Amino acid sequence: MNARTRPQSAVSRRASALMAVLASKPGAVSNPMPVPRGRASSVLIYKVMGKMFAIVSLRGPESVILKCDPNLADALKQQYTGVGHRSHLDKRFWICVTLAADVPAKEVRRLVAHSYDLVCSGLTGKQKAGLAMLPRPKRSRR
Repeated sequence: MNARTRPQSAVSRRASALMAVLASKPGAVSNPMPVPRGRASSVLIYKVMGKMFAIVSLRGPESVILKCDPNLADALKQQYTGVGHRSHLDKRFWICVTLAADVPAKEVRRLVAHSYDLVCSGLTGKQKAGLAMLPRPKRSRR
């Protein structure tokens, strides 16, 4: 079965864990990227207060696009072969992390938090107040 016809249930454990981390961020909302009628979307866009902080692609090599500080992005691209750029977004501020590559899961979680924090820091005062009013997701004990 190729990546284009892969059913949603065939998502890797690493991608499922990533989506759980993304969804656990306060105020995070995911929506599938719009696609032509009759086709299932294999791209999820994660936003907080209407601002995008992650794009998960489940077609082809599973990956996540995250907002990133430009200096950190350069260092990550030098350190990991799994960090690069693969979108129409400004390559100075957005990175693509291939999930099956050499980037440790702990580092991916850290980059998700970094992306979320960058986006939240750019919210207006009113948006930050609205975010603070949202209930916090319960954390599971491990």
